[in-house]
Amino acid sequence: MRPGTDSSSPACRPTAGPAPLWEGLEAVDWADLRHNYGSAEDVPGLLRRCAGPDPEDAEEAAFELHNLLHHQGGWICSAAPAALPFLLRLASAPQVRCRLTVLDVVAMLAGEESQVAERFLTPGWAPTWERLLPDVLALLADPDPEVRRAATAAVGFCASPGALLLPALLRCWQAESDLVNRLDLVLAFGQAVAREPVGDRADEVDTLLRALLDAPEPQLRLAAVHALAPAAPDLAASRLETVLDAVRAPSAELWRRSSTMETGLEGVQQWTAGLFTGASPAFALGLLADHPDAEQRAGGLAQAGGLLSRWRSPQEALLPAVAARLEDPDTEVRYRAAGLLACLGPSAAAHADAVAALLGDTAVRRTRTGETVAQAALWALARMKDPRCVPGLAEYVTGHRSGFAPSGYSSVRSGYDPDLPDLSEVLSALPDHAEPLLPDICDRLAGTTDPGALRQLCEVLAAWGPAAKAAVPRLLDLLGDDRRWTAAATALAGIGPAGNGGRQLLLARSAAATGTDAELAAWAYWRVGGDPGPALEVLGPAATEGRFPHPALRKLADLGPHAAPFADRLRTRAGPPGDWTGVEAAHALWAATGDTEHTVPVLLEAVRGLAEGAYQPVMLSAVRHLARIGPAARPAADLLRHLPACDRRLHYFSGRRAFTEDEAIRAALDELLTATE
Repeated sequence: MRPGTDSSSPACRPTAGPAPLWEGLEAVDWADLRHNYGSAEDVPGLLRRCAGPDPEDAEEAAFELHNLLHHQGGWICSAAPAALPFLLRLASAPQVRCRLTVLDVVAMLAGEESQVAERFLTPGWAPTWERLLPDVLALLADPDPEVRRAATAAVGFCASPGALLLPALLRCWQAESDLVNRLDLVLAFGQAVAREPVGDRADEVDTLLRALLDAPEPQLRLAAVHALAPAAPDLAASRLETVLDAVRAPSAELWRRSSTMETGLEGVQQWTAGLFTGASPAFALGLLADHPDAEQRAGGLAQAGGLLSRWRSPQEALLPAVAARLEDPDTEVRYRAAGLLACLGPSAAAHADAVAALLGDTAVRRTRTGETVAQAALWALARMKDPRCVPGLAEYVTGHRSGFAPSGYSSVRSGYDPDLPDLSEVLSALPDHAEPLLPDICDRLAGTTDPGALRQLCEVLAAWGPAAKAAVPRLLDLLGDDRRWTAAATALAGIGPAGNGGRQLLLARSAAATGTDAELAAWAYWRVGGDPGPALEVLGPAATEGRFPHPALRKLADLGPHAAPFADRLRTRAGPPGDWTGVEAAHALWAATGDTEHTVPVLLEAVRGLAEGAYQPVMLSAVRHLARIGPAARPAADLLRHLPACDRRLHYFSGRRAFTEDEAIRAALDELLTATE
């Protein structure tokens, strides 16, 4: 035994010889157990296939077990503890071809224990893991370095206390010569030493990790920073040069082979950026410095984008470095630079000339959708409200060029992603450039047979409002088309009284249609100058009785005092706080009656979390409604008065939407503060 080794630790206790692979397999009532897709009766067959002679079939079976037993996590199923002994036997058997994949299943399950609430943890998991921990630790000494690496990841991820893990990890550290394995061991030290009780080897581990901060190998230094960071959150900032040297070194490629991280250069940058939790641009600036590797330069822009999507203050320091990448020789780097300037929009307008120089840059990204640098530049100019965007956008409107496909939403937890918006999103923000774009939009409205394109263009016209009145004749033609009238009605409702020529057609549509189509037609009839009666007839019940009423509530609010007969029912719907229905019902109630006694408290409660920086999309509507209410909304203004000076961006979605959501809510806050003065 090595000096200092705890003879009571699981790694040091003598164990019996390995059991036969399938001993006890048939004794388990698999049909009574559950995995992510139902009964676990298929698990024994998959386990046996993992030990089969066909490597491809074995890997396929192991991947299927991963899917069944772990999938995307969130719980530990009842089949997991029953399968664990057999998974570990497979991982320990040299003849098994899929050992690494099997160990990955073990690691994912082990990590889940410390992530999920107890109610999502099957009761048998913890005692089974504790009983089999010696088998896991034994794999740290396997002859195959990749197996040792995978076992290290499992040990690092598991919920077992440091006292049970550190002796075995230290022994492996003394024997391990593979550099990638040593990186994973360092990370496992950091994870294990944070889990109480840590035992009497914790000080030894801390001394080792601190010594590694000055190790000759840059990735060992980086691993040590990560391992120590949870207990020393300012360490990365104080060792910035050490961190940057490692992240930008060629040896950062070693992390691709790590079982704990298994990530490329951009992943290492993203992982390490998590050590810098504040608004300081120092790490991002370091990544934006010149580097011969284009992947490093592109990753630097991604990290700058991530930082700027969370904080506003780094913009001044980062903008020049981002703009400098517009002239980069690499396509991806130029695209990301232009895309990030697009996200920043008006605040990056000083660099519009440099962006405009890329309008002819047709270099294509190596992505599935094949965006071009020119598209990112065009988007950036549109966000800057620069008129040089108009000719290019007109080509997309007419369909002479393809691009700006519809894109999805990503949650706030996602990182910065320079995806292009769809064309309607770009155009909707440009009412000041409506005049030169309307002729091409009108031509496209007449000629398109694509219902999606028609809907998007009509939504743009609705967003432009009265500025789109030149499109009314074309919209009136569409209003007579049974397949296309709803898109035209949406546009006419947004344009307003200038669409008065469509009143009778809209009235007829409202009488003939049902459901949401009837609501749309009746509302549009009112918006272009018709009587309120038809709208009240369909919107009143839909807003006060419907299952998903908030779109109807928004339309009903447009009718103002005409909706007063529905006041009692609106008052009932004005809650619970923060719910879309409650917010829109409160606004409709105020619009109908002027009642601030019941409406302001509901809207105030809806924005209360915003005061703490927690943004939800419903809050934008609530703040806008409060601004319309005016002086009676002063309690909300007092609650939110500090937010315009807040450095953190207010957003729910990530990517470009983090920037546009922040802009929108800040504009609404300005309106609220002005309206309540």
